[in-house]
Amino acid sequence: MSQVLKAISDPTRRKVLELLRRGPMTAGELAEHFEVSKPTMSTHFKVLKEADLVRAEKHGTSITYSLKMSVLEEALMGLAKAFGIQAAADSAVDPDPAGLDAEHPKEN
Repeated sequence: MSQVLKAISDPTRRKVLELLRRGPMTAGELAEHFEVSKPTMSTHFKVLKEADLVRAEKHGTSITYSLKMSVLEEALMGLAKAFGIQAAADSAVDPDPAGLDAEHPKEN
């Protein structure tokens, strides 16, 4: 989990993950969203791969990255449990805790 935490500690890498949530992108497409050098982006990609958060597939001269959502979800669940935070799936969340929904008023 420490590699995952290291990977998501950087705002650039978090933005890469956010972009990849939309779907696979090439290294060049991702790099267009940042004002950093290609070697710097390569370092970010390497950290994300080492944390197993992204999959890299080489197609000719380009590399396409995709998000490994299950790895990210597992790491976030582990982090939540470490801090004693209940997962949304484990607890009922009231979407209207103040009872402001006029169509479905809360009974007292």
